[in-house]
Amino acid sequence: MSQSASGRPATAPAGEWQAWRAERHRALTSPTGNLALVETRWLPAGERPDAEAARTGRPHTVTVTTLQRTDLVTGEREHGLRFWDADSPAVRHFDRVDVFPYDPAWVLEATYTPVPGARRVPFEHIRDNGGTRDLVVPGDITLTVDGRAHTLSAFDDDGALLLVFGDPTNGDTTYGAGRFLFVRRTEDDHRVLLDFNRAFVPPCGFSDQYNCPMPPRQNRFHLPVEAGEKLPVFRGGFPAQH
Repeated sequence: MSQSASGRPATAPAGEWQAWRAERHRALTSPTGNLALVETRWLPAGERPDAEAARTGRPHTVTVTTLQRTDLVTGEREHGLRFWDADSPAVRHFDRVDVFPYDPAWVLEATYTPVPGARRVPFEHIRDNGGTRDLVVPGDITLTVDGRAHTLSAFDDDGALLLVFGDPTNGDTTYGAGRFLFVRRTEDDHRVLLDFNRAFVPPCGFSDQYNCPMPPRQNRFHLPVEAGEKLPVFRGGFPAQH
């Protein structure tokens, strides 16, 4: 079992992992969870979104929020609307997310080296037809897996480190475009934990209205990562995103 900088066991017990799974199910099926997103609408240049107006006349199960991004061609800010339906077909047909059995061997300690300044790394996104978007990667994560050294790039996600990684299970037993993992910091600023038991299917695995980043070359493992979430399971023949 890995040890944290304080000497306490760093591996989350199976009970905590089960609680994490229960919270994942709750979040996925919430009124603005991944399964509820039914439309992402980007507005014409210069137009500002009005969520309240867009919500008018829609069923009470619908929530409307705003978002923005940078246009890949012009570099200008684009504004958009997202429509969430708590009674969407995906929510109604969702059963569970299949997972690998909990395995403490997949809780790995790694070295984290902060990089001064706002270093930006290009990430290809699943719906950008080969284009890339620069994401802030505040440091390097280095570790050895099965005798091979890796230097991973985890980007800043509202203050947390989010790793997008790929491995040979993708497209077979796990989501084809890779999986996500939040990197856990320790009391030592230069040590982090990668608990692959908490690797999860990205939002685009639940709704085609998301545009998820894909694993860059340095984040692709050579051996199967048989830990964490596999694929969503739906009832009644509802098609899953693969």
